[in-house]
Amino acid sequence: MLSMSVFEPLGDTPDETRFRWFAALGAGVWLLFLAPAVQEAWTERDAPVGWVGLLDIIAFSAVYVWTFLWARPRRHSGELWRRVVPSSAGVLALLLVLGVVMVLTVHSAGLGAAVYISVAAVTLLPWWASMPLTVVLAAIAETLARTVPGWDGAAGVALSVFLAAFAVLGIWTAMRRSGDLVAAKEENALLMIGQERARLARDLHDILGHSLTVIAVKAELADRLVDVSPERARAEIADIQRLSRDALRDVRLTVDGVRELTLPGEISRARAALAAAQIQAELPGSTDDVPSELRGLFAWTLREGVTNVVRHSAARHCVVTLRPDRITIADDGRGMRAADGEGLRGGHGLSGLRERAGASGALVAVETPAAGGFRLAVVVAPPARTDAAPAPAATAAAATAPAATAAATAAPDRPSDSAGPASGIPELEPVAPPVR
Repeated sequence: MLSMSVFEPLGDTPDETRFRWFAALGAGVWLLFLAPAVQEAWTERDAPVGWVGLLDIIAFSAVYVWTFLWARPRRHSGELWRRVVPSSAGVLALLLVLGVVMVLTVHSAGLGAAVYISVAAVTLLPWWASMPLTVVLAAIAETLARTVPGWDGAAGVALSVFLAAFAVLGIWTAMRRSGDLVAAKEENALLMIGQERARLARDLHDILGHSLTVIAVKAELADRLVDVSPERARAEIADIQRLSRDALRDVRLTVDGVRELTLPGEISRARAALAAAQIQAELPGSTDDVPSELRGLFAWTLREGVTNVVRHSAARHCVVTLRPDRITIADDGRGMRAADGEGLRGGHGLSGLRERAGASGALVAVETPAAGGFRLAVVVAPPARTDAAPAPAATAAAATAPAATAAATAAPDRPSDSAGPASGIPELEPVAPPVR
């Protein structure tokens, strides 16, 4: 008895419903080869066996076409590839019964039902179950055609059974692989979306982290000045409005993917942010010596470094040095041992900066010097020399450089007093003494 789940609706989309009907139509076209069986039953219409044969052929054809309507979505989902589903076995058993009745009523003309049953078996069962059944059907049909007197006209039906079964198996296999390819493309698209979201989150952190920090500092300053110096308070409020508009514009441009930073613009922003936080700043007056391919990286470094100085350091003095191959931001604040330094050591800012630096072939170094404070540097590694063999001493130093470089870039919570040549980072500029 067939399970009622065979007749449950699947809730298909319009596209899936259309494809199911196309599959049924493609299967129904081949029913034209049952014409000899219909003709044989029609010639016997004067006897009950003729009408039974006609009704059986009609029922067989209807179940055969409906098999494809029912099986296609289950084939697409992989359900029928993995195991023998009781419902599909029931449908196949019904076709076998109708096929036997067709052979009994229309004789040798009914042996063609074996071809359709083998195709249905390939559609409803996994290959390891359908192929043995196909061999058995072909053997039985060929044996009947060659042994029953007067049925020799159906000899060779086994070849038709095998050809039809293997052709349909190839079609279903190709459709399955095509579906797997589409699924892989969809998964890749989702991965690309995730990467783009990560990039957008990193950029928004870099933009809003800086802008909102400056806005918060200026808002506190305006609150303190509102009774002491209303004019200065109004100026700070005007700056807050301007910074808010700029941040909103930067966010919109970042979402559109067209935002570009400029190193001179970031120097100007740093000067304003440090002044608002009442931190004395020493900033470079020119960016002409920086190569154009490094200006974007140095601009992001300056933004992240100054944001950390304003937010975490409690410093009174900040020095920014700029050279063609490096940028350094140093302050005389609390350093990485500060209570709120956890956000600095493991936050998104330095992680994003390391990703940007790595993409440009640069290294990121952070340290707390013995005299106190904090130092952030991004240094472009010098190109390797290939014109002469390295000296033995240089070879030994190069062998120890990767470990020291990893310690400087991957473990910022282990501060060092300096970052000399042994660390893989060129000598950094000393921090200016605190301004008391």
